[in-house]
Amino acid sequence: MTVLSPSDLRLQLAPTDTFVRRHIGSSDADLDAMLETLGAESLETLADEAVPRSIRQQVPLELEGIDGTRELGESELLDRLRRMVARNQLYRSYLGMGYHDCLVPAVIQRNVLENPGWYTQYTPYQAEISQGRLEALINFQTMVSDLTGLPVANASLLDEATAAAEAMGMSYSIHRGKRPAFFASDDCHPQTLAVLGTRAGGLGIELRIGDAEELESFDDLCGVLLAYPTSDGRIVDIEPICRRASEGGAIVTVTTDLLALVVLRPPGELGAHIAVGSAQRFGVPLGFGGPHAAFLATGEKYKRQIPGRIIGVSKDRHDNPAYRMAMQTREQHIRREKATSNICTAQVLLAIMAGFYAVYHGPDGLRRIAGRVRGLTLTLAAGLRQLGFSLGEAPFFDTLRVETAESDAVLDAARERRINLRRLDERHVGVTLDEATTLDEVQVLLEVFAGDAEAPSIGDLSLDPAEPLPAPHRRTSDFLEHPVFHEYHTEHEMLRYIHRLQGRDLSLTTSMIPLGSCTMKLNATSEMVPVTWPEVGHLHPFAPAGQTEGYRELFSTLESWLRSITGFDAFSLQPNAGAQGEYAGLMVIREYHRSRGEAHRSVCLIPVSAHGTNPASAVMAGMKVVIVACDDMGNVDLADLRAKAEQHSESLAALMVTYPSTHGVFEEDIQEICEVVHQHGGQVYLDGANLNAQVGLCRPGDYGADVCHLNLHKTFCIPHGGGGPGMGPIGVAAHLAPHLPDHPVVPVGGESSMGPVAAAPWGSASILPISWVYIALMGGEGLTRASQVAILNANYMARQLEKAYEILYRGARGRVAHEFILDLRPFKKTAGVEAEDVAKRLMDFGFHAPTMSWPVAGTLMVEPTESESKAELDRFCHAMLLIREEIYAIETGTMDRVDNPLKNAPHTVGEVTAPEWSHPYSRQQAAFPGPWVKENKFWPHVGRIDNAFGDRHLVCTCPPIEEYEND
Repeated sequence: MTVLSPSDLRLQLAPTDTFVRRHIGSSDADLDAMLETLGAESLETLADEAVPRSIRQQVPLELEGIDGTRELGESELLDRLRRMVARNQLYRSYLGMGYHDCLVPAVIQRNVLENPGWYTQYTPYQAEISQGRLEALINFQTMVSDLTGLPVANASLLDEATAAAEAMGMSYSIHRGKRPAFFASDDCHPQTLAVLGTRAGGLGIELRIGDAEELESFDDLCGVLLAYPTSDGRIVDIEPICRRASEGGAIVTVTTDLLALVVLRPPGELGAHIAVGSAQRFGVPLGFGGPHAAFLATGEKYKRQIPGRIIGVSKDRHDNPAYRMAMQTREQHIRREKATSNICTAQVLLAIMAGFYAVYHGPDGLRRIAGRVRGLTLTLAAGLRQLGFSLGEAPFFDTLRVETAESDAVLDAARERRINLRRLDERHVGVTLDEATTLDEVQVLLEVFAGDAEAPSIGDLSLDPAEPLPAPHRRTSDFLEHPVFHEYHTEHEMLRYIHRLQGRDLSLTTSMIPLGSCTMKLNATSEMVPVTWPEVGHLHPFAPAGQTEGYRELFSTLESWLRSITGFDAFSLQPNAGAQGEYAGLMVIREYHRSRGEAHRSVCLIPVSAHGTNPASAVMAGMKVVIVACDDMGNVDLADLRAKAEQHSESLAALMVTYPSTHGVFEEDIQEICEVVHQHGGQVYLDGANLNAQVGLCRPGDYGADVCHLNLHKTFCIPHGGGGPGMGPIGVAAHLAPHLPDHPVVPVGGESSMGPVAAAPWGSASILPISWVYIALMGGEGLTRASQVAILNANYMARQLEKAYEILYRGARGRVAHEFILDLRPFKKTAGVEAEDVAKRLMDFGFHAPTMSWPVAGTLMVEPTESESKAELDRFCHAMLLIREEIYAIETGTMDRVDNPLKNAPHTVGEVTAPEWSHPYSRQQAAFPGPWVKENKFWPHVGRIDNAFGDRHLVCTCPPIEEYEND
């Protein structure tokens, strides 16, 4: 009998088809072929040539609980995760505070939330191949605008608390900083008030919190925040306060609830200038806090101050209506330190779900849902009053403030029935009903409050469940009158509508999306499966700790792995976007300096090549931006850095630096850069957008960074979702750990926290299992190999394209990192061709363009990721080489300088099949320029869009039905 060694036994018993092999797109033979093309002996030697030896990780990456144990297959790992999250206890939560259970229409859950055709789309910067989700976002904006009574709504924000903070910043900006104070009503949600406090500290705003009824003067207030309804459920007539505040020159913001606004007078009719809130209860799971789509709506007067993205209607070159992101010149990536916000993403996938929810139910369906919720609340109120409880005199929608002899006794009785109620104070309990509430559950609630007494039977309660709200609170205006909200109320029609829009968007289900600094890698199905498990999706973020042990184990394990990967000592998972991570990291640095009596340190050094969010985040954190030059190789100019650090030595707070650089190289001097900043008392903030090239090869915590945000939606496989969701947790060195974000409802964070930055304690918690599964399946060795292959793929593509295009920057040993920049600027002179023309022409080949004109105008930044196969890389390179041939034809006069495939791209099916064809090139060349295109042709839904026309004629709600006649 043969006796196997432990290592041989482990090998033989390992899964036969490993996840690492499936995540990395190329076979070993293809990897060897690419290495041979580059003249590199192995992945290890190539990494040695790309990454400075001085910072290379000296020991293999090992992750606690993964490495050194038997490798798990996908099915086995999901079973293990299921056992972990089974420790979460699914109590029925009536806690409210902006979070509600809801019924997710199955047709939306299966065909949007669980559909890679929707969740693997990129941000719609290339609008011609993003028309499906842009229409869905127009629906969302129309829904928000109609329900709030305000004409301009954005395409979503991160959560309700940060939306309120954005409104505060917007109010401050409107007054150009001349009014230093902002007032917030104390009946807003506690997490909203806490996030306001954090944001006000960075912006230098004096935040006042109190009873809005007692406000006498508005002279120094830039704005006022009111709750409608209040956090404890009361509906107050805010119209007089809105009027007085407006007369006093203050901007009025109202936090509100979309379902309540179905029956409640909209804020726009009451005199509010801005309305904010969460669209979560419109068909998006609780998810232990997120991701959810927040909203912000305002009037026409303030449309250029609104933060975040706005989808607008324009026209294409054939005069057909077309959607695109409007007024981008006001955004952070253009305005940088002058931006009013650092928001660079949205919660697109969740906004789409909420918009589809409104389309599916329509106005009458929403009235039925809202009426039922209010009817059940009236029933509960009647029973509680019959039991002798006082509920106050104010009208309510779904939330009751119940006066009790002792609130803790009621809460304990509720928990015995597996129910969570909200403790308002010693003598008051809050109860919030929702769409999922049943009559039987109302009966159980009455029994909880009755205690030893007999609870009234809901069948005996005499009341009209459809009783309308009293004047002046009752809504009389119509909403959702556009036909799109009246045509898809059967599942069959809704299914077809969803798939029709999906077909107008290019996603990773179609082809690679080679975007530099965006890392559009595989979002494996096994990683996505847990998101919609009830144990993951149905928990309220403020459920008691004893009910969330599974989540807490997941967080603890994930943080441990991230510490091993980055070399940092502590993590906060709260920031729910990359830009929020930047802001949180800088606020941690700010609080650190303040704790040492050095609050005067306020200068932030930022290289000229930095992400646009970097300077905007620094300004939001109360810092003064000083730009540092880059040298001819695209690296940070060390001499200029030394000079600026010396010049601002007494006031230096931080340096923000991206590594590898935004120019696609590992800078040799990164350790010295960090040392210079530390010598002058500053901290190093490392933008982790490019961590994808570092995992297992080098660690930011080792080479000098003090804090770093990680884009889990890039390096760790959370999908982009069409422009959101994302996660941007921050890792910090030990001396910064005490200042990590905290939370007013659930204890998290450091003892000297800089404050919360998101509404939920752990941000968008329900998508963290995606990264957990990815890391667990890859292990330390697999993650390292992923980084190596990402570098290999980028260098291979650069080699394939370098004879046709100039590669703008390379590292010290001639290698690029995981991305590279193609310089297209010479073609403007030789052929009249610009980067945008190449980007649009790639659509005819079935590809999404690389990152266009950033960080260098007139260029394309290409990032293939480790997940793309050699065949796909070759196909993209082939497309780029064919485009170069077309440019050459223009340069030599063989092709017309104006009427050519690049200038006219993209070509639609309508144009190609039209009876008339007037171009000097063939229809074949226009629509089928590559040999592979016929097999899987993706047709752009519209031709090239006129962006300037859309900004001159801003329309950001559903256009009139007449414009759809030729659709």
